[in-house]
Amino acid sequence: MIAATRRRSAASSPAFDHLGKPHGILSPRVRAVGPEHFAIVAVDCAKASSKWLLVDFYGKVLIAPTVLDHRRDAFDHAIAQIRQAMASHQLKDLVVVVERTGRYHQPVQRAFTAAGLDVRVIHPMISRHFRHAAHPDEKTDATDLEGIVQATCNGYGLVDPPWEPIYCQIQLWARYRRDLVQKSTQLCCQILEHLESCLPGYARCFDDVFKSGIALVIPGAYGTPQAILAAGFPGLVELAGRQGVRVQQSTLIRILAWAQDAPSPDREAILPQRLLGDLNRDRITKEEYIQASERELVALLVQTPYVRLLALPGINVVLASELAGELGPIVHYATARVITGRAGLFPRRHQSGPVDYRRGLVCQANRRLRQVLLLAAETLCRCNNHFQVLSQRWFSHGKDPRDVYVRVAGRLSRITFQMVAGSAAFRHPACQEPPAVLEKLMEFHDEHEINLTTTRTNLQHAAAQLPGAEQAREREVWKAQRAEIRGKRGRGPKRLAAILPAVLRQLLGGELAELIESKASGETP
Repeated sequence: MIAATRRRSAASSPAFDHLGKPHGILSPRVRAVGPEHFAIVAVDCAKASSKWLLVDFYGKVLIAPTVLDHRRDAFDHAIAQIRQAMASHQLKDLVVVVERTGRYHQPVQRAFTAAGLDVRVIHPMISRHFRHAAHPDEKTDATDLEGIVQATCNGYGLVDPPWEPIYCQIQLWARYRRDLVQKSTQLCCQILEHLESCLPGYARCFDDVFKSGIALVIPGAYGTPQAILAAGFPGLVELAGRQGVRVQQSTLIRILAWAQDAPSPDREAILPQRLLGDLNRDRITKEEYIQASERELVALLVQTPYVRLLALPGINVVLASELAGELGPIVHYATARVITGRAGLFPRRHQSGPVDYRRGLVCQANRRLRQVLLLAAETLCRCNNHFQVLSQRWFSHGKDPRDVYVRVAGRLSRITFQMVAGSAAFRHPACQEPPAVLEKLMEFHDEHEINLTTTRTNLQHAAAQLPGAEQAREREVWKAQRAEIRGKRGRGPKRLAAILPAVLRQLLGGELAELIESKASGETP
């Protein structure tokens, strides 16, 4: 990684009332009840079981390290032990601190939260730091618990802010779709490899073998160039008709011309042909799953203010959904700098005396959020006029592309915060084009062949998420769209005419919308 923005100067340092994490400090609660009456439950989580202990604020062990199986009866027994210890040792307040371990800590966290206890989460890197200071050459469950307790006393036991269920669903669907895309890409690479084994050079007959209907049909029937030549033009036409694939005559002529001069395939060309067919069927299935996941994503995205990001040229439904899934509720971010800080979009720094060395991005960050922001930044540099000009200027000054993408990602973070958290109109050079939120959504629904009822509902939800000023601008665009559909034929205008009254009613409201809706049937074809 290369040097990112250097806005954090050595002289500027935040002023804290306490060292450590201010929102994890327990000092006020400890002072209120006394250290001997304040307890900490430390839990070191694993996959099937965990280990926990109970100590007071001074570090006196009240319940020795105990194994906790991840079962309901074991959770109930541990909670009963804690309540009994509170009564016998006159404890007036306590916190439960669970070490984050993938998803394995969540059953423990949910069980103690359901019991009404104050549950905190601690990062394993922090507990490791405190454990390593006391036991540099030893790592056991007991030393891990000691590190958790020490980190909690220093204010590193944090409260996970609750997410609304819709953001959790968006995150799961977005990650599921991203995983499918990666698997589909891998399948495409394997298909091209086997295609080159049995039909060398065949893929160069097409711009994209995966977008041409006939491209992967022919290898399924004819596994060698000699077989294609033997079938000839009539055989290829018959194959296309039998498979229900439309193909132009020039394409078949180009394929036959390639087969006449094609090099010899591998000796075992039959096996790559069979594998190619199996892999292609798997790819088609995954493409269908991707389409289905995108339909789920758009239905969830329109219910969040992140749908406003579609006003940015270059941001589509999928990218806006990934940003919503990784960022979560915007109310959890006080400023845009919190977003860049969570994503780790600032350089590592090593300063000692006159030496101040910065290179590369910080290692500890939310990698998924960083990946989505950098992906969006790369897309904006290609598809958004404002960022395209900006990035080209930086490139002309000799900036590294990675540095440029980090800069654009930082600016995107600030724009996202203002657009999603704000209630004013979108005023940024990147949004100079006419508003396209509802238009983008309409195109997305047409491409994915989403039924009319769902399309109308999603557009109404999206219109409700727009600020008042943007609703007025979108209203003018949709009025113009409504005027254009008069006299037109085809599937697109008919679908638009069917949903316009409902969406305009959402944007306008009142008697004006009812008047437009009453006239819609007479004006549409």
